[in-house]
Amino acid sequence: MTGAAGGPAPGAGAWDPMILAVAPNGARRTKKDHPALPIEPGELAEAAAACREAGAAMIHLHVRDAEGGHSLDPGRYREATAAVRERLGDTMIVQITTEQVGRYGPDEQMACVRALWPEAVSLALRELVPDAGSQTAAARFFAELAEAGTLMQFILYDPADLRRFLALREAGAIPAGERSLLYVLGRYSAGQRSRPDDLLPFLAERAPDAGEVWSLCAFGPREAACGVAAAALGGHVRVGFENNLQLPDGRPAADNADSVAAVAAAVRAIGRPLADAAAARGLMAPAV
Repeated sequence: MTGAAGGPAPGAGAWDPMILAVAPNGARRTKKDHPALPIEPGELAEAAAACREAGAAMIHLHVRDAEGGHSLDPGRYREATAAVRERLGDTMIVQITTEQVGRYGPDEQMACVRALWPEAVSLALRELVPDAGSQTAAARFFAELAEAGTLMQFILYDPADLRRFLALREAGAIPAGERSLLYVLGRYSAGQRSRPDDLLPFLAERAPDAGEVWSLCAFGPREAACGVAAAALGGHVRVGFENNLQLPDGRPAADNADSVAAVAAAVRAIGRPLADAAAARGLMAPAV
């Protein structure tokens, strides 16, 4: 598959290129929430192209069923991925999600990925390894993904998830070189309105330069502020309509590219360069 080895060492400098990813639709929002929310493959390809021009190196895909609900259907993922690839080639990482959203269990989540062997995938640790009894099957799955070269990003909702990731990696259930993490800020806060200081408990648990390549996503109008905090500390950022529909000044974003451009401008203003897809692949690849 397409995961690249090597790349800059994590924590080698605060100004390593920052990976800016876009999550353009998520599992729940519809065009009633925003008319520019992309759902169909062609719409996702258009959004990907506009977001790449605005500074994004990766798109985090969700696909929907015929009724507009969250889906892990491999065929729908193939259609969406093909549309993005036809438009952009390999100039953007295409990451699928395995999130259950109340509909899928670990076996179904893993079966979706095994049917696709995608370039990149996000993995909610607490969903795929919910208890000790699920560890053996999850470890086999993670090893298969590593062998396939799929870029794994582990979704962590709180410091307890981070501690569990580190323990599972230490125990060998997660391959030793895996280092790409996504910190979800404010998932359980009132109204899901994230703040930059929601990052602090993660950093208190694990120093920014400890060896992981960490990103964050944030809910609500302080999304950009959270992104700049991550950028200043050497982290990476995911933005988009999955989590937030507003610009930093409170105005509605015109589309996902508008949100990406706002964060890209803020990050560049503090002197942090943005990664292209090739640099992002190197950063997200397992440590060697």
